[in-house]
Parts: sequence; structure tokens; C-alpha cells
Amino acid sequence: MRENESLPVQGSSRRQVIISAAAIAGVALLPTFGSAVADDGISRSAEAIHQEPVFKASRQQVYEALTDARQFDQVQRLSDAMRSMPTGAKPAEISAEAGGAFVLFGGYIVGRHLELVRNERIVQAWRSQGWKPSEFSIVRFNLIEQDSGTKIVFDHRGFPQGQAEHLSAGWKSNYWEPLEKYLAKK
Repeated sequence: MRENESLPVQGSSRRQVIISAAAIAGVALLPTFGSAVADDGISRSAEAIHQEPVFKASRQQVYEALTDARQFDQVQRLSDAMRSMPTGAKPAEISAEAGGAFVLFGGYIVGRHLELVRNERIVQAWRSQGWKPSEFSIVRFNLIEQDSGTKIVFDHRGFPQGQAEHLSAGWKSNYWEPLEKYLAKK
């Protein structure tokens, strides 16, 4: 992650992190409005992703697999994305604190945790290195207990227009499928 990117820094107050997230979301959404913004200023064309994968694991196990660098590194190594990367690609780096940075998939995905509620919710400012430097999206993982497992109510908003199909497939092949394999081994 570049030092000059506009993200909240570690040690920021909750209020500062939330205000920064709103600012990032606003910046990320601006390019998607185009001419589809009505006179009332509401976009009717912004793309979003909503998925609800279910895992045979506790909320704690799912939360830790998504927020612990060592565990997520094992998840990402089971993903489609890592098969196309050179061996020895940079391991996952994930801060355990709200406001902390993460670097995933050999540096292809970067961002910051905006909110971490242990075993319940993860909210991130998230971006692909292929996007313009000012483009960030917001991803939200809500962990819901379901039967003897966990359902993730997942929402991804504010990404560049035209990316929904690619990102939706990527969440399945690079997060949900490898996460399911990883959790089955535990």
C-alpha cells in the first residue's frame, strides 16, 4: 500500500475511520454515476454484489480465517488466483486492528479494515491494484450463525463500473471455494 493513499491510519479513532470510509466510498462511487444520475442526485445504475456463502464452521473460525494473516495465506494458496502467480509470491499481510492495512494475493488486493467486530463483522476499504489509485470499494462480511455453521452475508459496493461480473466470480473462486476447503481441513 502506498503511503500517499487516503486511508485511515492505525491508531485512528473509530469516528475518523468511519469518516474516512465514507469519503473513500464517495470517491469510489463518483465514476460509476455517469449520466445515470437522476435530478435528485441518486444513482440508479451503480453496480453491487451480494452473496451469501455458508460454511461448516463456527463464526470464530470463519472470522479468524479472514483476519489472521497466517490462516488467510493458506486460504489464498488454495485459490484460482494464486495458481497463476509465480511460486514464492508474497504471503498475505493482515493487520488485526481497525484502521490497519492488508495486502493479499501477492499484492494484487490491498486495503484497510474500517471495522472489525470479532466473530460478527468485517468492513474493509478494498481495491485491486489494477484500478486507478483513487478507486476504493467497500466490502462487508456479516457473519451469521446458521444451524451448525456460519453464513456470510457479503456485500461489495463502490467498485468501478463494469467490474461486477469479474469480481463476483473472483469472490467465489478466490475466497468462498478456498475458504470452504481450508475450513474442512481444520
